[in-house]
This record gives sequence, structure tokens and C-alpha cells, in this order.
Amino acid sequence: MSLSTTPGSDTSSRRRRPVEHTQDPSWEPDPQAGHNHEQTQDRPCGGPQPNSTDTPLSHHPVCPALCTTTKCIAAHTCPTCDEGWVEIQSKRTIKAENEVEANKLVNNYRFGFRKWKSHVTERPLEVRSEVVKELYSELNVIKPHSGRLITCGNVAYVFFFGWWVSLAYFLVGILMFVTIAGAVYGRLCWKLSSYFLWPFGKSIHEIGNTLRRCCEQAPDCDCNIDGTDDNSPVLLPSPTEVPIPEPLGRPLRTPYWHRFSTYVWLLLGYPPLVVIHSLACFFSWILVFTIPVSKMNARTLGVILLLAPEDVSVSTCSQRMHQGYETRALLCCYHAVNLYYYKYTVDGINVFAVNLLPLVIIALVIGYIDRENQYASSEVKFAIAIGSIIPLSYYIGMGIASISAQSNFAVGAVVNASFGSITELTFYITALVRGHQAANPCLQEVVKAALTGTLLGCILFIPGVCMIIGGLRHSEQTFNSRSTGVSSPLLFISVGGVFAPTLFSKAYGNLVCDACTNSTGGNSTSNSSGPFVCHNCHYDLNNGTLFHNHVEPLVYTVSALLPIAYIIGLIFTLKTHSHIYDIHVGEEQVTGHHGAVVHWSRWRSMVILIMATVLTSACADLVTENIQPILNQPNISQYFIGVTVLAMVPEIPEIVNGIQFALQNNISLSLEVGICIAVQVCMLQIPILVFFNAFYDVGFVLLFSDLHLWASFFSVILVNYIFMDGKSDYFQGTALVVVYLILLAMYYFAPSPAGC
Repeated sequence: MSLSTTPGSDTSSRRRRPVEHTQDPSWEPDPQAGHNHEQTQDRPCGGPQPNSTDTPLSHHPVCPALCTTTKCIAAHTCPTCDEGWVEIQSKRTIKAENEVEANKLVNNYRFGFRKWKSHVTERPLEVRSEVVKELYSELNVIKPHSGRLITCGNVAYVFFFGWWVSLAYFLVGILMFVTIAGAVYGRLCWKLSSYFLWPFGKSIHEIGNTLRRCCEQAPDCDCNIDGTDDNSPVLLPSPTEVPIPEPLGRPLRTPYWHRFSTYVWLLLGYPPLVVIHSLACFFSWILVFTIPVSKMNARTLGVILLLAPEDVSVSTCSQRMHQGYETRALLCCYHAVNLYYYKYTVDGINVFAVNLLPLVIIALVIGYIDRENQYASSEVKFAIAIGSIIPLSYYIGMGIASISAQSNFAVGAVVNASFGSITELTFYITALVRGHQAANPCLQEVVKAALTGTLLGCILFIPGVCMIIGGLRHSEQTFNSRSTGVSSPLLFISVGGVFAPTLFSKAYGNLVCDACTNSTGGNSTSNSSGPFVCHNCHYDLNNGTLFHNHVEPLVYTVSALLPIAYIIGLIFTLKTHSHIYDIHVGEEQVTGHHGAVVHWSRWRSMVILIMATVLTSACADLVTENIQPILNQPNISQYFIGVTVLAMVPEIPEIVNGIQFALQNNISLSLEVGICIAVQVCMLQIPILVFFNAFYDVGFVLLFSDLHLWASFFSVILVNYIFMDGKSDYFQGTALVVVYLILLAMYYFAPSPAGC
């Protein structure tokens, strides 16, 4: 790992990017390698390059030429111009905020393990963009607002939340008036009923003693307080209220907990509002983009409704009716919807993964308790179980990244090798074992279809979607052809090795058909002449000679060579050619945050990693247990189910990460995410399944159908052709996605495997 201090380059590169690109500066393209085509400029060839602290070129002689990001136009002969520029393009500069993040990037990026996760360390809000700061801001801060309050999101709030929350307050207010003793809370409920019907632009304050006396004398609270200067800032909550002694002869106010009305409120009025606000919190949190509504309801439930009613005042946010230090802002909201909440994290975990976590509990409860399918069908159990794997995969990836970031090279390698493919391997092994126990060969074919589907999706779909989204955002993107040049040969080797036994069996196996008839209706045993029509033809490998003496040794040989090739690729990127990847840590970020604070400690990460692995095994068992009704669907090929649902659902977190990299103009990372998954499938997952079958025979044979074979080879050739020029745009991405959809159509209309 090469760690260097580059404060100037990091600051300038962030300054040149748009605001929305500054939220995750951990991965940035080399500013000299032409990754940002919008900043193309002419400069002296071989001379000092702008922001060249990352890759100095002072050793190149100066020549009177002009270099651009695409070509070098020389006035005189400049032999080192092209060579120097090739050297720059062969490097990828990866910028990290601190050494913990740099260690994570080294382990994840150079290893090629695909668990690309967000920051494992806490990022101070002061270095984040204004958009991100708004996501984490509290609603007890009154901010200046100049935009419109009547927006689509605010109107939608009235229809989905506002009317029934307001109605609940109105009814509870009537109940409080009926009790007589709780009339003061009835007035509060009616004020809040009006507030929650349209809370935007309004604020709720807690008022102090002096203002309370003022409001008792002037109910509309338009009086002024003599001798009180407003020194409190507008954008921050007011300082702590300083108690003012009551004047002599004035009766003291009854303490909050000594009032009969308080207990009437807590017994009759507060409980139904707890239910109402809890439902509003839950639904608005699940929708993610309406999290401001969830914050508003949670703060009302936990703070406002537990105050004395005379201490609560409702006004407009732009009107500071209560001057001085006697007021404290409690709630102020301008918008119910914020589309940027997809970036919101809870303890380092994306909010979508947090919201999907209850699916795990639901899947386990209905899967292991309702064995007779009385409350949920097998199809529902299958859908919930397969969906619960998504958040578990995310938690496993976060645990791997956290441990790798806080450990040395050896520990990071062991953790990545042990848990990098645990989600998929758990499902595959569970399906093979269950199929062997039930004497159901269809599950083995489903596993092969899932392996092939993962390969096709990661080669075609993930790069294609990333190219489309990145191309629409940045027109044309460039990537490091040298770094992809490491993964592409591994991809060729891995696919060729995995399908070598299939090609061998087709070359030397005997073609056997189950039923053959001729045009006259005779069978294959009769002496009828004429052409025969045969069905269910396959290569016979069960004669005991070809398979055991030739094919099976070849399978074990290939399974041993593929991991060796993978290790050689690691040595290439880790040792001999580690200069391809340079990790830079900005000085201003390191000096400002000594000892970065991690979200998860190593022990906590290990515990979560183990728990997520166990839960993944349980959910995978439920998937295989309830998959048979899905496979028995007459109109859907079992091949199609394997290459789509079972293959791509566990990879959804990686698809999201690849899209995020593409939006940040890091298309190289987006492409390598998919390639690394494909390489792992062939060089790690399949050999593990082969050796598992050697120790515990589950009938897994490394022989694929013709459709799997030719679809995989065609995809590898196509994607390497696309990657040749080192550039990407939305047209190339569209081509990859269209080819992927064509292959899916072939799988959809393909007949199910023989015997299924």
C-alpha cells in the first residue's frame, strides 16, 4: 500500500466536482488520467501537469508539444510524450480520507473481493455537502426558508398522513373536553390538530415563565417584555432558560406531576396518540423518502406531548413571536419528502438495508412455525426468504469491510476468503444437500442455472446498467484499461476452465436419446426405415468409463488450477505490480481526525458477521424448502428461475454500489465490481462446490447444458470487446443490457431440464 500525503490535489479535485459528487470522496479518478473529460485542457507535453502531486512527471524532458486527455500533438519529435502519458493512464489514484479507509480500499480493491461497501468510519458532518447535512439535521432548528411550501411532497403528506393524524387530535381533544379536568389538554390537541394537517412553515416552541405570565395577561401573546434583548441566534436553539423568580403575592404554578389533569391526559389522551404517531413513524420510515415525517412524529411523541400544555406555543417559523431567551424551538418542518434520503445511514448501514432487516424475522417465524402452510403459502414464504437475503448480504459485506479495514493483510485475506462468497455458497450447498436427500435432480440444475445466471448478470447486466446511468450523467466516461487488463484475462481463464469438462464430454461422450420415432410411427427398436425424431437427447456419462476415468479427473484438475490462477492474480496486484493502484490519504483529513472512529469494532463486526452468516443459512434453507412449487409452474422454465431470481437477488447490494460509482464518474470501479463477482464464481465458488461434492457426494457434476455454455462464452467475448477502447457511454451499456435481456428470453422459453 502506497500512502502519500496530497492535501492540494485532494482539495482541488473536490473543488472542481459538482456539489452532488462531493458526498463520497473516497473513490476518485486520477485527475491526470483523463477520467473527467469535462476538464480537458491543453498543457505542455512532459512539463508540469496540473495537480500532479499524485503522479509527478518531472523526470520527463520538456518538449514543445501540447497534450490533451486523448492524444499528444507534438511540434517536434517527443519520444517520451506518449510513454509518459501511457504511464499516467496505467495508474489509478484511489483517495481515502484516513488510513482505516485506505486499508479497507486496499484489501477490497486489490483482492478483487466484491463486497464494496460505504465508509466504515464516521464522517464528520462539517466535511459533508449541504445536501447530506440536511438529511441529518434535527427539526428543532429554525432555518431560513425562501422556497415554496406547496410542493407535491407536502400535498402528498396531507393525503397519506396529515388528515388522519389531524382527525385523531381533534377526537382526542373532544375527549379531553368531556373529562372537564383535561380541558387544557383539549385546547392543546386542537392546536396540534391544525398544526399536523399542514405543519409546513409552522413551528412549535416551549415558552418560559415570563412569557407565560405575559400570555396569561394577553392571550394572543402580542405583548413585549421590557428589558429583554434578543441575543439568541436564529439558526440555533435558544440557550437554556434561566428561571425568573415569581413576584410576591402571586400564587406559584402547580408542578406538572402534581396535577390531576396530567394523569387524566396520560391515561386517556396520550395512549391513543402514541398509537397514531407510532403508525405514522413506522410507515413514513419504511417509505424512506418521508423520513422527515417520521422525525416530526417521533419528536412530538417523545417531547411535545409530555410538556405542560401552557408551555407549548404554535406559530409560523418566520415569525419569532416570543422574543428573548424565554423560548426554545421544538419542531419546525418545511418539507415532508426529501429524495436524497436514499443516502441516509444508521450506524453506517444504509437505511434500505435497515428497513429490510425485519424480513429476516418474518421469514424465520412463518417458515419454521407455519410448517403446514396454514397462514402463508409456499410461494409467499419463498419470496420473503429470498428477499431477506438482501439485507443479510449487506451486513456480511459491512462486517468484512470493517474487519479488513482494522486488521493487517493476513487477517483481511482470511476474512475475505472465508466470508466473501458465503451468501451464495450457503444457498448452493443447501440446495444440493436438500436435492440429494429428496432424490430431486432438479435442484442441481437450478444451482447450475444460478451459477450461470450470476456469471451472465455480472458480465452483462451490472456493467451495462452502470454504463447507461453513468453515460447519461457524464456523457462519456473513461476507465483504467490497465487495471481491467488484470481482470479480463482472469475472466477468460475462469470461464474456459469451468466449461472445459463440458466441452470434453461433448467431444468424447456418446449421444443417447430417450425416445426416437420415425415418420411412420415406428419406434427405434423396429426395422422401419425413414428419418427418426428423437427427444431428450444427452451425452451418456454414466457408463462408468468415460466419466470416472476421464471427465471426473479433468474436473478435479480444473478445480485445482482455477484457485491457483486466482492466487497468481492476487500476487500480481499485491506484490509485483502493486504500483497500478496508488492509495492517497489527504493531509487535511488525517491531521484533523486523529484515530478515525469506526462504526463497528472488530469484535462487533465478527459477531455480526457470524450472526448474519447463520441467519443466511436459515433463510437459504427456507428458500430451498419452498422453491418446489415455484419450479412446478408449467409456464416458466426452471432455467429462467435460476438465472434471474436465485442468481441476481443476492447481488442487489453490489448493483446499487456499482451504480453509485458510475454516478461519481468512477466507471472503472463499476465495471470491476461485476468482473470480480464473475471471477469469484468461476475461480472460488465452483471449485468449492466440486470439492464439497468430493467429500460429501450430493451428485454435483460440473457439466453444463449447451445454453449455459454458449451464452457464457458469447458474453465474455462481447464484454472484452466493449472494454477494449477504455471508454464507455450509454450506447455501449444499452448493447450489453439488450444482449442480457435476449439471453433471458432464451432461458424463459427454453424447456425445463430433463426429468424435472
